[in-house]
This record gives sequence, C-alpha cells and structure tokens, in this order.
Amino acid sequence: MDHSDEGTSKRRERHMAKQQFPGLKSGSGLLSKVIVGALALAVLVLVVKYPSDAASWAQGVGSVAADTIDGLVTFFRGLGN
Repeated sequence: MDHSDEGTSKRRERHMAKQQFPGLKSGSGLLSKVIVGALALAVLVLVVKYPSDAASWAQGVGSVAADTIDGLVTFFRGLGN
C-alpha cells in the first residue's frame, strides 16, 4: 500500500467520525432555517395568546415522556429477570 492510499483511508475515517447520523445531512440551508423560525414563532404565539393551554400541553408532554421512560425501565428490568 502506498502513502496516497493511506492518506485517503485516514481522510475517509475522519469524515465518517464527523457524521453522527449517516445519510442525514445537518441542514444549514435557508429552507431549514425558515422552517425552524416559523415553528419557534408559532410556539411563541401559542404561549403568549393561550398561556394556560400551553402550560397544560407542556405538562401533558412531560407526563407522556415520564410514562414512556417508566415503561422502558420496566421492560428492561423484566428482561433482566
């Protein structure tokens, strides 16, 4: 193996290490920024116009997340027994 093949191999390894999710490109384009901005604006408008509803939605999401984690812990504990 000559040195050029070795350098190419090392570059490829560094590139693979940088990609956390192969096949998914982290979006830095204008469209992705517009979408994220629109979603952030929508959430802000909902919180300002309907604060009590937004709080109950947030509590609901937190409750679902906690129930999901509890279910997963119970499942994995069951696998261990």
